[in-house]
Parts: sequence; structure tokens; C-alpha cells
Amino acid sequence: METFDQIISWLVDLIWNTPEAMPAMVVILLAFGIYITVRLGFIQIRRFGHGLKVVTGFYDDPEDEGDINHFQALTTALSATVGIGNIAGVALAIHYGGPGALFWMWVTALFGMAIKYTEVTLAQEYRGTNPDGSVSGGPMYYIERGLGENWKWLAVAFAISAAICAFLTGNAVQANTVADVMKTDFQIPVWITGLITASLVAAVVLGGIKRIGKVTSRLVPFMGILYVLGALIILLINYEDVIPSFVAIVSNAFNPTAGALGVGSGALIFTLSYGVQRGLFSNEAGQGSAPIAHSAAKTDQPVREGVVALLEPFIDTLIICTMTGLVIISTGAWDMHHKSSVDPTADIVSYTYTQTSGGTGQAGDAPVLYFENGLPTNGEMTHYEAPVDTMFSDVSYNTPFNGRIELAPRQNEDGYRGVTVYSSDGTQLNNLYGGVVQNGAPLTSAAFERGLAPIIPGGGYLVTFAVLLFAISTSISWSYYGDRAAQYLFGFESIFWYRLAFVGMHFFGAVVTLTTIWAFGDVMLGLMAFFNIIALFALSGVAYKITKKYFENPDV
Repeated sequence: METFDQIISWLVDLIWNTPEAMPAMVVILLAFGIYITVRLGFIQIRRFGHGLKVVTGFYDDPEDEGDINHFQALTTALSATVGIGNIAGVALAIHYGGPGALFWMWVTALFGMAIKYTEVTLAQEYRGTNPDGSVSGGPMYYIERGLGENWKWLAVAFAISAAICAFLTGNAVQANTVADVMKTDFQIPVWITGLITASLVAAVVLGGIKRIGKVTSRLVPFMGILYVLGALIILLINYEDVIPSFVAIVSNAFNPTAGALGVGSGALIFTLSYGVQRGLFSNEAGQGSAPIAHSAAKTDQPVREGVVALLEPFIDTLIICTMTGLVIISTGAWDMHHKSSVDPTADIVSYTYTQTSGGTGQAGDAPVLYFENGLPTNGEMTHYEAPVDTMFSDVSYNTPFNGRIELAPRQNEDGYRGVTVYSSDGTQLNNLYGGVVQNGAPLTSAAFERGLAPIIPGGGYLVTFAVLLFAISTSISWSYYGDRAAQYLFGFESIFWYRLAFVGMHFFGAVVTLTTIWAFGDVMLGLMAFFNIIALFALSGVAYKITKKYFENPDV
């Protein structure tokens, strides 16, 4: 198992982090976005209004082939993309890359709109009809039908990656996130949360895309409006800081400073890389998932669904991610310490130390970090790579920590295997309390808590509620992506069994530790994007011809 973990970790680094400064996968996706934007004449700007016209139902025809209308197709795809990336991903980018990372997320979204348009237009063009009259589409279909039988191996490779990714990243990881939040915030056992969310997911996904479309068409607008409304209230309260926040975002994009309390290098390539990566992860442009949902839309014109799809990165990144980023920056939450309990053994906590006269210097001595009045005296303790503020022994923050933290080094020298905390009287402590820099969803939660504090307490629970809705909706939509991939691989009869297994995996994901599963899902997601981008480059000429022919019609 340890060998398997190492292989998966190596693959994740190879696909998403090589080279480290600007990963090749990110460069390829962004390069296609720039290329197709120029080739289609900045269609995401020129035809944005047409997309709004289509999604509002102007061209809806119940007699057209398909399963759901344009709006339902959009909300189904959005329910998969609007999620943890909008809450945690933005915070991660700002933590490491500083405010300027948000600017590069905007740039990525602009080109991502053209990518989404292209892959969805192709999915509509090459979709197929099932025995029951429903439709199926996505990269596996436009690879096989657009590139020919000789490329079927690539279609199969994409479908395998999509089926596994849906099972893991789009399902088990989402369930685990919800269960972990409910246990941390409300002490609800993970199996209870897993049972409830699995039941909710089952009630929707077993009804197929039509039920999924009906649910997401109500759920996505509700959760999006609620989250954005909360952010807008904070920005109104902090209205004096909104313009300076925009200035900081733009100025730091080209002349960046380091991230939170000096985390990161402060180099332009570092800020750009984090912004681009988080932007692509957030809106999923080029990953090949959204075309599967959009291919179910009722239309006889592929371009009409394509212009609907280009709205996704705009809503996901340019609206929702921007709201998150502005709240984090305008409240100052990204660059300050927040009161929090600290698990000294957590992976996000690290230590450096210098040997003191307290040790003998022999090989058997355990490294020790000593504390006086809550501060380390012979080294440093960091949380998300930023130094911690004063540590306390009690949750009331009344007793500064005096004592020591004994560290047992790992064999591979990447951290500490054993971390044991003792107060000065010899009492062993499980947790410390104090000021730490936050990251991910906890940072966003802290920003909402701080931002809403002048009018209501507990503002961070809005983020908790958003995480719950976003994670469940993501599972619902990814179930459809997975069952279409299973259908392509094993036939129409496999759909029902895939859905049953999907629900079972959702419960399993809620109750187990998912470090390796999360990483394995990231590998499959990377492979999806890689296989899909090959087809998009190869079929870009087809997308151009379809687009040109459609917009030559004077009635459009």
C-alpha cells in the first residue's frame, strides 16, 4: 500500500506540478484557450449576449431532441463546477500567491469561456441517441466520431478516466468534505452524515438526468444567490476597502508581494501559476466534464448550447470566485492571525528547531521545541507555512503555553512521525490554541465571520452551509458524468448499476480517510484533461466551421 501511495503521489506531481514553476498541463490548457479565442474571434465577448438570450429560453423548443432545456443543462454543469474550488481554491491562491493571483484567475476564466464553448459545441455535434430515446454525449463521442475509429482508444481512455474520477473526486471526496465539516463544527458522527447525504444523492441520481436537471435548476440559483448575497453584504459594510482591494489585485498581479505573512516567493511566475491553476480547477474548462451535461440539452443547433456553456466560467470564476476573493482581501483575513485550535500533529503544522543544552547530543535524543509565554525559544512553529502567534494551553486563551514539543523525525525526512506536547508541569496536551494564518475553506470562513460580525455573529456558518450544498450538488452532477462514461464503455444496461455503486461509494467516502483516493482522483482528472485537449486541438477546425455557418444565418 505504501508503494501504491508513492506511485500515486508521483503521478499527481507529474501531471499537475511538473515543472513546478508553471506545470505543463496548465500551460497546455491555457495555450488552447488563447489559440481558440483568437481563431473564433473572441467569441466569448462577441456572443456573450447571445448566450444570455439562449439560456433565458428564447430558442427553447420542446420538440427538439434532448432531455433537458438549456437552463437546466447550464445549472447541471454549474452544480459540478461551483463548489469547493470557489470557497477553498480562491483562498489557496491568495494565501500563496497574494491578491494578484485573483487577477490571473480572471484571465484564465476569459480564455476558459472559449474552451467551454468549443468542447460543448463539439459534444452537441457528435452526441448519440440511446435505446430509450435519451441522448448521450461528451469527449468520448466527439473523439470517436470526430477523429474516426483509429482514435477510439483515446475515447476509451477518456471514458475510463471519467468514470473513475466521477466515482472518487466527484463523489467520495465530496462526501468526505461534508462529513468532516459536520463533525468538526457540530460533532455529528461521520456515518450519520454519510447516510443522510447518500440518501439525498440517491433520491436524485437514480431518477436520471431529467430529475438531476430539475433539482439543479432550483438548487444552483439558490445556493449561488445566497453565497453572493452574503459576500455583497460584507462588501457593503467594508465599502471603503473595495476599491483598494481591486487596486491591490491588479497591482500585485504584475508586481506581486509574497502571500500571507510572507508565505511564497513573491515572484510573478509564482503568483501567475497559482492564479491560473486555481482558475482552471474552479471552472473545469478543458477537463471534458461539462460537455457531458450540456450534450443532454434540447436543441438542434450545437452552437446554441456552446454559447450557453461559455457563461459557466463567467458565473463560476468572474462572479462567485471574485466575491470570495474580495471578501478575503477587503476584510484583511488573508494576511492576519485567527484564533483557532491547533492539532500539533497535523500535516499543515511544521517545525524547525536548534539543539539546546537540554539535549545530550546523542543519536537517541528527540528533537525538542521549547516554549515560553506561548512563543518558541529555539526554533519556529508554522501553520500553513506561516509562523504561529502566541500559543495557549486552554481554549479560553488565558494560559500561555509553557512547555515543550518533542518531535520524532520521519525516515524520509519530510516531516515528523511523532509529535508529543508537554506543559511545564509534565501534563500531556492534545491541542494548543492561538493565532494562526488560515488557508482554504477555513480562511474563507474566517473572512465571512469577520466581515459579517458588525451585524450578525457566526457569519462563518454561511460558508459551512455553502460547502454542504456545493458538495452535494457536485456529487449529483458527477453521477451523470460517470454513468455516461460507464454507458460508453459497457453499454446502456450498465447505467443503473453504476448509479447504485456511486451511491454506495458516497457513503464509503464519508466514513473513511481519503488521502490516497483524493490523489488518485486528481490523477484521473488530469488524464481526462490531457485526453480531451488532444481532441480539442484536432477538432478545432470543425468547431470553427460550425460556428461560422451558424452565425452566417441572419435570423440568429
